[in-house]
Amino acid sequence: MHKLFSMLLGFFCLTAFAQERQFTHQDTLKGSITPERAWWDVSHYDLKVTVDPDNKFISGSNTITYKVLEPYQTLQIDLQEPMKILSATQNDKKLAIKKDGAAYFISLQKKQKKEASNKITITFEGKPVEGARLPWDGGWTWQKDAKGKAFAANANQSIGSSIWWPNKDIPYDEVEGLDLYITVPKGLTAVGNGTLVDSSSTTDKNTFHWSVENPINSYGISADIADYAHFSETYKGEKGPLDLNFYVLKENLDKAQEQFKQVPKMLEAFEHWFGPYPFYEDGYKLVEVPYLGMEHQSNVTYGNKYENGYLGRDLSGTGWGLKFDFIIIHESGHEWFANNITNKDVADMWVHEGFTAYSENLYLDYFFGKEASADYVIGTRSAIRNDRPIIGTYGVDHEGSGDMYYKGANVLHTLRQLIEDDEKWRAILRGLNKEFYHQTVTTAQIENYISEQSGIDLTEFWEQYLRTTMIPELEYSIEGNTLKFRYADIVEGFDMPIQIHVNEQKEWIYPSAEWKTKSFDATITDFNINRNFYIEFEEIN
Repeated sequence: MHKLFSMLLGFFCLTAFAQERQFTHQDTLKGSITPERAWWDVSHYDLKVTVDPDNKFISGSNTITYKVLEPYQTLQIDLQEPMKILSATQNDKKLAIKKDGAAYFISLQKKQKKEASNKITITFEGKPVEGARLPWDGGWTWQKDAKGKAFAANANQSIGSSIWWPNKDIPYDEVEGLDLYITVPKGLTAVGNGTLVDSSSTTDKNTFHWSVENPINSYGISADIADYAHFSETYKGEKGPLDLNFYVLKENLDKAQEQFKQVPKMLEAFEHWFGPYPFYEDGYKLVEVPYLGMEHQSNVTYGNKYENGYLGRDLSGTGWGLKFDFIIIHESGHEWFANNITNKDVADMWVHEGFTAYSENLYLDYFFGKEASADYVIGTRSAIRNDRPIIGTYGVDHEGSGDMYYKGANVLHTLRQLIEDDEKWRAILRGLNKEFYHQTVTTAQIENYISEQSGIDLTEFWEQYLRTTMIPELEYSIEGNTLKFRYADIVEGFDMPIQIHVNEQKEWIYPSAEWKTKSFDATITDFNINRNFYIEFEEIN
């Protein structure tokens, strides 16, 4: 869509907040379910855009089909400056618009009746914000390929899709379907989400019509523009044949045909762990762009320079991170966690990033074994800063700490140890994608589902790891055959059991805030703590 890898902090930190942020009226308008949003449910976007790469200019219209949940006469549409809405019409009548920052409040003349399905058409134009460091800051990037042809794309996870087109820009309400028409100068191809319905040409322009049959989050809607080479194949998946399409710069075709062999392997591993790819009807695409990559639904974008690792580097420091192309694996993992299961509020974005960062080591688990995957995820702990909780502030478009990636992954890895049954753990991961198929969710729903399915009361576990920056510390001392131990730096009631090795034997202990003791048959000569639990520890003399 962190400490040892200081050069890469931007990727893991989708926000730049190292301390408490002061929220504004605009934050509330962007991040909350305002009265002007609550009364209607978006059903379909018919989005038509003309992109002029030479002038970095976009114009177009969006016809929005919506269902009336409760009668109301003012509708909020979002579009960020310097883009601007030119007009809003309903039933061929021009509507009055009041602008408040990025929010446009449109006064409807037609009486809005409950259960009715209505349409409104918005026209717009402008030069969208250019991202200086895509995908981290968001916006468009306008580049050239080796032959001087346009090479342009957008990424807008944090900044919002309203950076370039008008929509209901809040994650709780996903549109149920989309028709996307992208018009570009002749000689260029425009790749969108879903399947290509048709393309047409005039003397100087090409138009590409893409259609999405499944619900899609607004930040997952993208347009990628270049003089692309295209190749394809069919993957035999759990739900039958899945169309795989690849769009790359022509000079990179040979490299892509080799590197992208990892896509079927990714699908094999992730369908095993998470269940069927969630968008068979829309296919899967991997598309080269002039930035690192992003999880656009059914249109994963790629800029990892056809190397394994993260731009050729191993984020875990273990060597295992060079066994796969980070962008292919990570961004595709988001098809399950971010696109299939989407947070209702960006404060819960750890559901996207924690599970997807965890998918990296599950890929390794599938192909290289359990110890390799453990090496990898434990290696990423050096990137965790514990600067802020990984859950943000609700209702104000505020994400949690960038630790949502690898702290989130290590929390899930710890959960696997507590469940102590890999098939049960796999059933939970697959169950999440079935229970919340094509839905927006809250952290509470994810917490409750895992607690119920595991049969473990995880109340304090979630509180500790998601809502504080404290890492449980096991304090212990050894005297003869007796181990004395307790937890420090914990929330009230935290009592997660952990596995230890004593004299080459595995044992479970049950620490809490109070000192406890456990005696063994022989003098303790060999003691260590199972590395798979995300805790700290200190021997007390």
